[in-house]
Amino acid sequence: MKLFSKVAIVGLGLIGGSIALACKKNKIAGSIIGISRRKSTLANAKKIGIFDCVSGDIRRVKGCDLLIFATPVGTTLRLAARVRRVIADECIVTDVGSTKEVVVAKLENLFPGFVGSHPLAGSEKSGIGNASSGLFKGSCWIVTPTARTNRLALDKIMLFSRRLGAHARCISPALHDIILSFTSHLPHAAAFSLITTVPVRYLPWSAGGLRDTTRVAASEAQLWADIFLTNRNNVLGAISLLQQNVAKIKSAIAKNDRGVLIKILKHAKDKRVALDSRKT
Repeated sequence: MKLFSKVAIVGLGLIGGSIALACKKNKIAGSIIGISRRKSTLANAKKIGIFDCVSGDIRRVKGCDLLIFATPVGTTLRLAARVRRVIADECIVTDVGSTKEVVVAKLENLFPGFVGSHPLAGSEKSGIGNASSGLFKGSCWIVTPTARTNRLALDKIMLFSRRLGAHARCISPALHDIILSFTSHLPHAAAFSLITTVPVRYLPWSAGGLRDTTRVAASEAQLWADIFLTNRNNVLGAISLLQQNVAKIKSAIAKNDRGVLIKILKHAKDKRVALDSRKT
């Protein structure tokens, strides 16, 4: 039995495309509508052949019983009011944005069936051409209900994420943004800063370490600008703590204090090893 009759996905990048592929593979929807403002994206979506309709006209989402915003956070906030004029009150609405407080605060005022969510899956690679039906398999899908969240909508989004292969977990929008400022947003800020710091003339001499630690710096600029700015206070706090820890290493090096330096590095190593031993 299909979970939804008509699913509309607004934004056909890596995540939106992967959701569509997983919906098709797992027989979740009767039909799937894809919306994008870019003609090249629409052309690529047609080639993949997983959508029953692709369009640049937001009005084509009319009649859907699940609508997913898979656009950058800023775009989701801008499009929300336009979408509200088209869909019915009964339609369940969710998003996949990497920040939640700002999005939830606005969208739950517009959509009676809104449930904030965030799949912890993705890649520095973007575009529907990199989409995969197995992207969410075994991953954590965070759902961020509030006191106003419709229970039926919440249950269906939880089930939806499980049908895509993910493990659904509920936390508040505020806690989500605090956690992600450290586990996702800070690593990106650090990677952007690190690759910017390395002189271009030295890049041909780089080894695996630089490539590994700056991999996510290849992510989309618009997407990450929106994330940083809509989670500004938490991100600034996380960056301040990073600066303090870099300062400790700098101080130990400046003082030629091998003992302190080894202590700092060993503590970091132990945390990193522990991270590998944990499961989602």
